[in-house]
Amino acid sequence: MGSRARARRAAAMLGFLGLLCAVLGAVMIVMVPTLIKQQVLKNVRIDPSSLSFNMWKEIPVPFYLSVYFFDVVNPSAVLLGEKPQVRERGPYVYREFRHKSNITFNDNDTVSFLEYRSFQFQPDRSHGLESDYIVMPNILVLGAAMMMENKPMSLKLIMTLAFSTLGERAFMNRTVGEIMWGYEDPLVHLVNKYLPNMFPFKGKFGLFAELNNSNSGLFTVFTGVKDFSRIHLVDKWNGLSKVKYWHSDQCNMINGTSGQMWAPFMTPETSLEFYSPEACRSMNLVYKETGVFEGIPTYRFVAPSTLFANGSIYPPNEGFCPCLESGIQNISTCRFNAPLFLSHPHFYNADPMLAEAVLGLHPNPEEHSLFLDVHPVTGIPMNCSVKLQLSLYVKAIKGIGQTGKIEPVVLPLMWFEESGAMEGEPLQTFYTQLVLVPSVLHYAQYVLVGLGCVLLFIPIIHQIRSQEKCYLFWSSSKKGSKDKEAIQAYSESLMTSAPKGSVLQEARL
Repeated sequence: MGSRARARRAAAMLGFLGLLCAVLGAVMIVMVPTLIKQQVLKNVRIDPSSLSFNMWKEIPVPFYLSVYFFDVVNPSAVLLGEKPQVRERGPYVYREFRHKSNITFNDNDTVSFLEYRSFQFQPDRSHGLESDYIVMPNILVLGAAMMMENKPMSLKLIMTLAFSTLGERAFMNRTVGEIMWGYEDPLVHLVNKYLPNMFPFKGKFGLFAELNNSNSGLFTVFTGVKDFSRIHLVDKWNGLSKVKYWHSDQCNMINGTSGQMWAPFMTPETSLEFYSPEACRSMNLVYKETGVFEGIPTYRFVAPSTLFANGSIYPPNEGFCPCLESGIQNISTCRFNAPLFLSHPHFYNADPMLAEAVLGLHPNPEEHSLFLDVHPVTGIPMNCSVKLQLSLYVKAIKGIGQTGKIEPVVLPLMWFEESGAMEGEPLQTFYTQLVLVPSVLHYAQYVLVGLGCVLLFIPIIHQIRSQEKCYLFWSSSKKGSKDKEAIQAYSESLMTSAPKGSVLQEARL
């Protein structure tokens, strides 16, 4: 009897434990998603107490700027009206360092900051040196010539004379370092002397001269502390709610974020919108597919085919015109009126006429499309590759001898890729706290429910088996009593004397 009592107590304890596990698992199923959401909301907002604040302030991801130049192989032939031929050179890779300063929290749930960037050449990652020479269009000469197209002939002749005196030509042979970070040009000094407001730069001229050791403007963005629905969205840039470069209110709007973080809890219907000071406009990327980066689930966002489409193909882009072929955007209004165009590298996703007009271009999606891989739960980018091309529209201008007989063409100057991927300790911390722990909790809740159900069955099975044993004992006891009664009746019959007739009958036999 003692062993039976102990078994009953053990079964009862296991059943109680199973009930606790099942209840705890059920509570976790209800509460864990809410708790995870609260933790994400707490840690992605721009607040000194949040987990992502230091990541936002001092980006731990190593960014690299890879630059490819289009070396013009036949400059003399181009001046005679032949089709230009280019040869891609590079990449010339620079490590990009970013940090925020002048961080000021405002009363209206926003924060203002300046983000500074600096670049450091990486010879081991590059295919060439900054001392390499590149033949490319002289942006100052050809740009100035285009701006003089509709001016009086007398002014054009004066400009031709000035170019000749200063030794300026339509094509130049400069080093990578000079093209990137600036070179002394007598034309710049002359223009700044007599037309001081024509160029936005003083001294040296270079394609990236204004980006090195400088900031991208004063951003004011929403922190999400008081109103989470507007987290990371840009409130103002340089004090402006919209820019004045374009010809429609829609194109001038400053939409989206500053391009570093987005709102969490994304879906495939979510789009990535951000304002780019370099492009002078807001851009929008669309969802393409799900993926995994170093064990972290991601959404991949890419540029839609309409990003640089002209107004005839995509009417909302009409405000960016005057336009040429579709697939390139005229950015002259925000680049000192020089006929510069922005596009995907090698005119990928653009009108085929553009690539056909220049020998040596080979657009393909694998090498020339851009993407951002974002963790959908937090809105934090894990891996990115943004690729853009800068081109110059050139043609012969009557009255300016330096332009020769150049046929109208959009001539690519260079394309660049800004890339970065989370790695090292930041990646491990991110994975542990925002992927591994939630995953463990997610599976633990169902394990607890399953274990609880199994343990709950133990006392039930024990009770059933106990009842079966009692029934068998009762049945065997009942059957034994009947047998005893039969034996006793038989014995009594033998001891009773038989009738006389029966004895005589047996005797006769």
